[in-house]
Amino acid sequence: MVFINVLGWFVFIGALLVFHDARPEFVSGVQSFWGLEGRQGWSKTLTLYLAGLLALCLIISVTVLIMKRRRNRRDKDHFGINGYVLMLTAVASLIILYFEFTAS
Repeated sequence: MVFINVLGWFVFIGALLVFHDARPEFVSGVQSFWGLEGRQGWSKTLTLYLAGLLALCLIISVTVLIMKRRRNRRDKDHFGINGYVLMLTAVASLIILYFEFTAS
């Protein structure tokens, strides 16, 4: 169960790396002075990968939470807040990504 939870966090870190490459590029004053162009919109292919990785994070976190609920029987067992944090972060990211693309 711990391995699956750690795997979920590594998938989330991968999603952050894909997000860094998928978002629009910042064009500074020096770049515009020299005539260098940057991407003004989101990369469509990388955004699909980003949504897939975030959905995988959501699936992994829900799986870990279900496993924890079935496995923890004592009052002193750990609550597992990191599973909830991963799930809420993935859901919020998917919602923001959805509204980012439906607004434009």
